[in-house]
Amino acid sequence: MATYDAIIAHARRDHPDEACGVIAGPAGSDRPQRFIPMLNAARSPTFYEFDSADLLALYRAMDDRDEEPVVVYHSHTATEAYPSRTDVALAMEPSAHYVLVSTRSPGEVEFRSFRIVDGEVTEEEVEVVESFLTAEPDLSPDEEFPPR
Repeated sequence: MATYDAIIAHARRDHPDEACGVIAGPAGSDRPQRFIPMLNAARSPTFYEFDSADLLALYRAMDDRDEEPVVVYHSHTATEAYPSRTDVALAMEPSAHYVLVSTRSPGEVEFRSFRIVDGEVTEEEVEVVESFLTAEPDLSPDEEFPPR
């Protein structure tokens, strides 16, 4: 449940701009363990963009830790939590879960997950669990991303 709460908190904190980030996990595991909020380099309410230097540093760090992006998340500030055409075109991690949170209504949370492969969007059921049986997720934001 902490990962779910952390994504929502990040989305609300960055509103009215879109928030974005990654949750990394051991390569091949499909287990989200390390929460990595990123800066939206576009600083836009309608578009998100990872800073290229931050993204390169993130992939190097994940490679060093034998991790991969399990979840790529971002928020929509004025529309539903569904991938836009731009989101679909920019989805480059076929094994990742793409989580979208809508912050258009202050009290209501719309939290959805999708697989995006070769331009095809498939919604997944979101199951919020307390913790993993084999490992506790590291939900403290990684101090490297974004560099301060």
